[in-house]
Amino acid sequence: MNNNDYINSVNLYQNTNFPYLVLNVINEQSFPKNQGFQVMHWHEDLQFIYVLEGTVKIKTLDEIVQISQGEGVFINTNIVHLVEKIESCHYNSFIFPRYFLDFYFGSPVKMLVDKIVNNKNLSIYKLSPITDWGKSVLKILQKLSELEQNKTELYPYEVLGLLTSLWLEMIKNISIPVPEKDNISNDRMRIFLQYISEHYSENISLDDLSASANVSKSECLRCFKSCLNITPYKYLMEFRLSKAADMLINTSKSIGKIAELTGFNQLSYFGKCFREKMKCSPKEYRNKSK
Repeated sequence: MNNNDYINSVNLYQNTNFPYLVLNVINEQSFPKNQGFQVMHWHEDLQFIYVLEGTVKIKTLDEIVQISQGEGVFINTNIVHLVEKIESCHYNSFIFPRYFLDFYFGSPVKMLVDKIVNNKNLSIYKLSPITDWGKSVLKILQKLSELEQNKTELYPYEVLGLLTSLWLEMIKNISIPVPEKDNISNDRMRIFLQYISEHYSENISLDDLSASANVSKSECLRCFKSCLNITPYKYLMEFRLSKAADMLINTSKSIGKIAELTGFNQLSYFGKCFREKMKCSPKEYRNKSK
């Protein structure tokens, strides 16, 4: 089983000559809007996050990392994760392909990129100002944020230069973990999340979900609690609402049809849940996106 079983949050600029995506996230709104936001997802690209205000937490299938204003985090390629606000927050997410760092085909620096990208024990790494190199990395992330406010014709070159400096600090100083992790719960979670991604439009019971991994209901609940700190039902609802939000933006289907396709039997209940999550009605959300 691989990450193709989950939401692949595709880089919006992947088919351009400069596939560098910067998400400006204020509380629960992402600019530009991006698939996978607010639900467990993964990227083929590398990702850095820098917090401008407030506090956020990043969940993977293995751990939870909390970062506050002036701190950051590195998320490796193909890592299933979710970013959530703890309080009012503002952060930037920098997403880009690894080949930005390789320089050219056959480059000797490829092994220095592989050192981190191919290390399965390094999925996420907190960047804090407690060390000199940590301060240097965070200063670079701050410069990348500031660069978004003042783009010139030199913008691509400035971005590439900063990303290269950032990676150099990482490979010079990062401590790569060695111990292997217990993957039993992770393997079960992958099955659960795959089942939800394939059947979210149907009536899914806890019995159905538990049976998908051939475990008891209590074990299913334990896995969700230990890995995601969330109930299966809560995750299912988050997944459905994320799918609904995507359909509202990217299709012309009626709101009633979208509710039906995402597993909501009653339009009124869909509207209630959507408003609680997005702070606006489905219609308002669609109009805002236009």
